[in-house]
Amino acid sequence: MVRDMTQGGVVRELVGFSAPLMLGNLLQMAYNAVDSIIVGRFAGKDALAAVGTADPVMNLLILGVSGLCVGASALMSEAFGARDAVRLRRCFASVLYLGAAFSALVVALGLPLSRLLLRALGVPAGILPQAHAYLRIILVGMPFAFLYNACAAGLRSLGDARTPVVFLAVSSVLNTLLDLAFVAGLGWGTAGAGLATLLAEAVSAALGAAMVWRSGSPLRLARPELRPDGMQLRLTLRQGGVTALQQACQPLGKLMIQRCVNGLGVGAIAVFNAVGRVDEIALTPGRCISSAMMTFVSQNRGARRPGRMRQGLSRGLLVEACGWAVVFCVVMPLRLPVMRLFVGQDAAAAALGGRYLFWMAFFYLLPGLTNGLQGYFRGLGEMKVTLLGSITQISVRALCVWWWTPRFGLLAVAWASLAGWACMLLLELPLLRAGRGRL
Repeated sequence: MVRDMTQGGVVRELVGFSAPLMLGNLLQMAYNAVDSIIVGRFAGKDALAAVGTADPVMNLLILGVSGLCVGASALMSEAFGARDAVRLRRCFASVLYLGAAFSALVVALGLPLSRLLLRALGVPAGILPQAHAYLRIILVGMPFAFLYNACAAGLRSLGDARTPVVFLAVSSVLNTLLDLAFVAGLGWGTAGAGLATLLAEAVSAALGAAMVWRSGSPLRLARPELRPDGMQLRLTLRQGGVTALQQACQPLGKLMIQRCVNGLGVGAIAVFNAVGRVDEIALTPGRCISSAMMTFVSQNRGARRPGRMRQGLSRGLLVEACGWAVVFCVVMPLRLPVMRLFVGQDAAAAALGGRYLFWMAFFYLLPGLTNGLQGYFRGLGEMKVTLLGSITQISVRALCVWWWTPRFGLLAVAWASLAGWACMLLLELPLLRAGRGRL
């Protein structure tokens, strides 16, 4: 469903766009959890560990692809808001060319180097063959992952956040059924899990392509538009490349934080992994509202409506604050029961995780605000500002974890998160004043 965000109530448009995104993110998290449960239960802990060791590589590649598509989505939203159908399709064609080139490079280099990469990550020899089999299949599926992300970005630039979620839901259900068939039924282990993911991605990519190429779609490319446009390719690469780099710097910083936490012992590692799942869910509303703000600001930028763009910023930050209030009211009373779900009867671990989440319930307001600003800057096309903000946040956070963890233990991670988000906010506020002045 195409959503023209240059018209209508600002808050209604932002909430209407972000709500399907939240559902999609929750589906993705549930799909990942089910995937791990099936592999661990029917293939054993070695297989589960093998999939876990390959996941950081897969996540880094997926974040790079999605970052490229997010940057391109801002350009497509601007063209849609300007009612420039030709520029919209040229931008979509450009992201298809760039993504195809990236996917081909990943497959060509990843397949022969995958074993060396896993060894460089310190994967134990006992699970290396299983991790290698899984990673190779995932690498082969990269073109499908890219095509789904590109089609989803194109649809979201038109204000349609619902259709990609439907495709994701179909893919998630299919992946679960294939996991049960390949891993539990046929006993194919990690190779079966990888094949299930590949086939599910192929189906979601096919559905996205069919939706984009249907008759009457604003994104359907005519034959002359299939030719590469050099200027549009450079512009899309400049926008999307910066966003891809921004997306990739987050998991790299988290690896550094995980390394510091690993020195606290097995108990702290288990608690950190548990609270990390809660963090991901708690941060989801802010990220989805940020995506809505990006599309809103981009469309109104194309329509040359600076007053409505300012409303998108102020109303968007208000929605972010309301989202934080809901998260706070859920996390604060449920922090201990949720921790017991992860750590069982270990009272000390549950108490430690509860203290961590007590502070984070307050701190979640800051990433809500910074996510809102990130969405606004992306809508303006200021991708370098968002990259600088993300690098500042993760660098300060990792440095504080390294410095404070030996003295304060796991709670240092919560306070380091606060420090990183605060520094990011302090960096972006002066730039926000300059950006509003340019409107």
